[in-house]
Amino acid sequence: MAEGPTVTAQLTDLGEQPVKIGMPVEMVTRRIKEDGDERGMAIYGYKFRPVLAGTR
Repeated sequence: MAEGPTVTAQLTDLGEQPVKIGMPVEMVTRRIKEDGDERGMAIYGYKFRPVLAGTR
């Protein structure tokens, strides 16, 4: 990330793109649990995807 922090997280939206150390990424919100919890609430969290071409 451009801000400099290092975090451990899941990557998403890679397609056929190979993962490279140092590749620019951006945080996105994704559903973590498909069926929700016992109350029927969907659980969301953060993941990271490669920065889309032309958005940086």
